[in-house]
Amino acid sequence: MNVSPSHQAVQPEYRLLVFLVSIGFFMQALDTTIVNTALPIMAKSLNENPLHMHSVVVAYVLSVAACIPLSGWFADRFGIRNTYFSSIVIFTLASLGCALSQSLEQLLFFRVIQGIGGALLLPVGRLAMLKVIPRVQFLSAMSLMSLAGLIGPLIGPTLGGWLVEAATWHWIFLINLPMGLLGIFVTFKAMPNITEAQVKKFDLSGFMLLVVAMVGISLGIENFSSAQNSLGFSVGLILIGLVATGIYAYHAHTHQNALFRSTLFENKIYAIGIIGNFFARLGGNALPFLLPLMLQVAFGFSPLVTGLMMIPTVLGSLVSKPIIRPLIQRFGYRQVLLVNTLLVGTCIASLALTTADTPLWLRALHFFIFGILNSLQFVSMNTLTLKDLAQSQASSGNSFLSMIMMLSMSIGVALAGTLVNLFTVYYGTAQITAAFHSTLICLGCID
Repeated sequence: MNVSPSHQAVQPEYRLLVFLVSIGFFMQALDTTIVNTALPIMAKSLNENPLHMHSVVVAYVLSVAACIPLSGWFADRFGIRNTYFSSIVIFTLASLGCALSQSLEQLLFFRVIQGIGGALLLPVGRLAMLKVIPRVQFLSAMSLMSLAGLIGPLIGPTLGGWLVEAATWHWIFLINLPMGLLGIFVTFKAMPNITEAQVKKFDLSGFMLLVVAMVGISLGIENFSSAQNSLGFSVGLILIGLVATGIYAYHAHTHQNALFRSTLFENKIYAIGIIGNFFARLGGNALPFLLPLMLQVAFGFSPLVTGLMMIPTVLGSLVSKPIIRPLIQRFGYRQVLLVNTLLVGTCIASLALTTADTPLWLRALHFFIFGILNSLQFVSMNTLTLKDLAQSQASSGNSFLSMIMMLSMSIGVALAGTLVNLFTVYYGTAQITAAFHSTLICLGCID
């Protein structure tokens, strides 16, 4: 049987590079999910309210979103190997810092540093594969590497739950150390330090505007329920973020070296896809944080059982992969997205019907269905957003989409945490289940 010239297997000389990029992708994907089931135990250890621990997730995801635009320029200017090596070192040392943290403030500081390292891992690793591996082997290489991204979320919640029960919460960060050290060693063996001869001046002012916009909006929403800060402080942060967004829009239109030029949004499909991605991900991205919290704080599940209960969501995502393309070919993007958006929102809101007494098989089925619908939504929307971009805009468009996806996750988690806290104040701590149910209904309506 002849192998298609565009689908050749990865040759032995490139397999170590694929393995190296997979290490980085696995570490980043694992760290996005492993913390979620450990938050209540971490809160107890740090003498914090578990309902105030969403900042641990937001700090990491927001710093990833903010630093994604740096990845391409750093790799071109300082070399792919140097940038990738630095990102693994930063991520690994920050993981050690997280494990040694004695307070929530220290933990948040190191989570931000960890996010900076994590932001560079996947984009720079993917760029290395694109520049080193022959195009005819690239699809096979990407398929192998993507397995690491699937394994991370699959084992993350359960591994996090098991570690906090079998050892302490510190091990959910210490587990990164051996992987990081392996990645540091393999980087010098497998990755050449390719640089670009001509690198345009970095758009520092545009980058700062984007950071202010993302941080202002995310932290403004997160602080809405804070007893330490006034409502005016939160509104002020959001307004600063919105003003920075407006200034960047003008900057993108007038600045030749802008990170993301305004011409990118002249493609209406891309512009609509970006808006859709941002809002459609708010509810779906909040659930990996919200569900483990509800299962433990409101329903009294153990961390390990909570982690095991999250596996059906990832399995549903895996099961959906083969059916996405036939569905889109049969019904088209518009119809699939319209129907699926309604189904995702309904599925999220219907989780408000579950209680501590809901049978495990029914809960698992519910989570499995959510995983299918959520994956259908994300893959369909991502494909629609990028499919009509010109080749010259592909890199910039993909980076902006990645940034929006992480920003949506940050704001979604911040919004979920704020809603739970506001509803807890409204219902009282004795009615904590009602607070979670009301939050789920709100998130379902937003989606």
